[in-house]
Formats: sequence, C-alpha cells, structure tokens
Amino acid sequence: MRTAFWLAGAAALVLANPAFAGDTIKIGFVSTFSGPTAVIGNDMRNSFELALDHMGRKMDGKPVEVIYEDDGQKPDVGKQKTEKLVQSDKVDFIVGYIWSNVLLASLKTAVDSQTFLISANAGPSQLAGELCSPYVFSTSWQNDQTPAAMGLYMNQKGVKSVFLIGPNYAAGKDMLAGVKSTFKGEVKGEEYTVWPSQLDFSAELSKARASGAESIFVFYPGAAGVQFLNQYAQAGLKSTMPLYTAFTVDELSLPLQKENALGVPGAQEWVNDLPNEQNKRFVADYRKKYTGLRPTYYGAQAYDAAQLINSAVIAVKGDTSKKDAMKAEMEKANFKSLRGPFKYGKNHIPVQNFYLQDVVKDGEGQLSLKTVATIVENDQDRFHDKCAMK
Repeated sequence: MRTAFWLAGAAALVLANPAFAGDTIKIGFVSTFSGPTAVIGNDMRNSFELALDHMGRKMDGKPVEVIYEDDGQKPDVGKQKTEKLVQSDKVDFIVGYIWSNVLLASLKTAVDSQTFLISANAGPSQLAGELCSPYVFSTSWQNDQTPAAMGLYMNQKGVKSVFLIGPNYAAGKDMLAGVKSTFKGEVKGEEYTVWPSQLDFSAELSKARASGAESIFVFYPGAAGVQFLNQYAQAGLKSTMPLYTAFTVDELSLPLQKENALGVPGAQEWVNDLPNEQNKRFVADYRKKYTGLRPTYYGAQAYDAAQLINSAVIAVKGDTSKKDAMKAEMEKANFKSLRGPFKYGKNHIPVQNFYLQDVVKDGEGQLSLKTVATIVENDQDRFHDKCAMK
C-alpha cells in the first residue's frame, strides 16, 4: 500500500539533484493491516496520517511519501517487507512494528543499511540492551516498563499474591518478567499460551483459580484481550480474583469488552485525556477525521514517530544524508510529544511517566479510558546499562 504526496515538478527535480537524498522524504511503515489484529495497524496508520496532516504533509518543505507494508503478524514477512523498503524503495526512515518478534526479525536489515528505524510500539528487551543501535529509536517503551509500573501499583494496593498469564513470544515473556521485577508479593504460578492462535483460556483460568492466588495479571493485546476478559468474567472470577493488566484494555477493545472492562486497571504512558494542548488537538482531530473511532496509545506512539522524524529532517534542512546530525537531533526528543515532555536514555528508549488508567463512562455514556494517577515518574528501562552506546 502506498501513499505519495508530491510537489509540482518533483519528478524533474529528482533528475536534477539525485545526490541530495531525494526530493521527497521517503518513509516505510511496517505494521499489521490484515487479519484479526489489523485494527491495531489501522489505528497506527490513521494517527501517522493525521500527524502528516498537521504538518501540511511536508517536512522542511519537502513532500512526504509513505509506503505502507503489511507484515501479516509474521516475523518472516516483516523481515521481507523491511528488506524491500531498504533495498528497493530506499526509504529514509522505517516506522511501525507492533510485534516484538517481527521487529527482532527485521532489525538487522535496518541497522546494517544504516536506515533509521523508529519502533512505534514493539519494545523487546534486546532492543534496549545488547541490540541497541545508533539507528534505532523508540517512541513507545521497553516492554518491561508498563507491567513493571503495574507491579508497583499492585504493591500500593497491598496485593499479596498473583497468578501470571501471557502469550508465549518475546513480548509476553518481557511483560511477565516486568511484573516480577517490581511486585513484592508471591507469584503463585505463570502460564504461557500459544501465540497468536490460542483464544481459549479456560485451562489457564482454572489453574489460576486453583493456585490460591488472590489476583491475576494478564497481557493480551488485540482480539486475545477481548476473549480473555470475556472468559474471565464468564468464569465468575471478577468478584473473587481482581485482574490487573497491561495492553489488554484499550479504546479498540473496549467496544467489544464492554462492562466486563469496568474495574480492570491498566498502566500506560499515554491516555487520551492527558491535558497538554498537543494531545487535546490530536484526540479531537482524530475523532473528527475518523468518525466513530477513538485513538489509542498505538496511534499516539505512531503520531509521535512522525514528529520525531520531522524534527530530524528540519534539523538537517531536508538533507537526510546527514545521518549523524539527524541522530543527534532525535536524541534530544525535541518535539511536542502527545504524552508530554520526555527524554531519551542512551539506548534511545524513552525515560517517561507511567499512569494508572481505568475504564469509565464518559459524558456521552460511552466507555472510555481515564487517567487516575501517576504511578511512576521518569521511569527508565532496566536494560539500558546493557547498551554499549555512550
């Protein structure tokens, strides 16, 4: 899928100045646009497009060409699409990546070619540690950070024991490890399920009930999160085993989870009601442009990825061959993030706040997410000291 925006006469300029890194800013966008998790990729694309609208669809006066590629939620496909963008399309930047296993499969292609890659979601621990790179940035988080914040909240609530459930892939393992890194109570057990095909969690819920744990922590994004929460409620556990989550309840899943999501807290670095002016504009314009939809943290992170790229392009006056200068500018996080101000650690992972979010009924009687409290401020991932960059 390709969206191109050209200035009049751009084709002639390409021939006249081929050495000046092109007359458009070429961005490859790898995400999931098919299958049951396409709703996440579509939200990321919607938000990236809205960011371009807000920029007048230009960066430092140059039109922007975005090439959207569908990874089908498969690591090998994501790798192939990344190779195409680098080798055939010769993009200046690559953005996107929902899934940690897809990003890890694609990473070497971008790094070896010295093409800037901005992860707008996936945050595997390796990316923050031994696989950190001058050419890789995140506008989201390292996977452990969000569940680690939830672990801190569970401590504040006085939770004494928990049963952990998550999918058996890179992010699932990071998420459960994140909870265990901060939770001071007893972990009564942990279960990893087949990803992404398993949508029946009755066996895992039975094990949780039998464990004697007083609570459950779960990480299931997308359709799996809808299924888990519905089965959790149907099993009658909502009144006996409180549920704590990361990335399971969001504005995409809420219309399907409905009242089952009430009373289920989550943690996140962005919630739709954060009071800064840039975020207010983003939420209002998103709802206006995409009628009936609400933006999510996936989209907010993609919007910020566009802003990060824009800051780099402006710093080099459109000459994207100046990679060192672009890297130096991006390391400043010198743009108005939807989450509010943040800074980068040496591994290019944000150092940022994490908030407690809860599900409420808004003024229109619709379910939405609300910021309840700040759980932790200026949180840095726990793998930054394994990054060799200085």
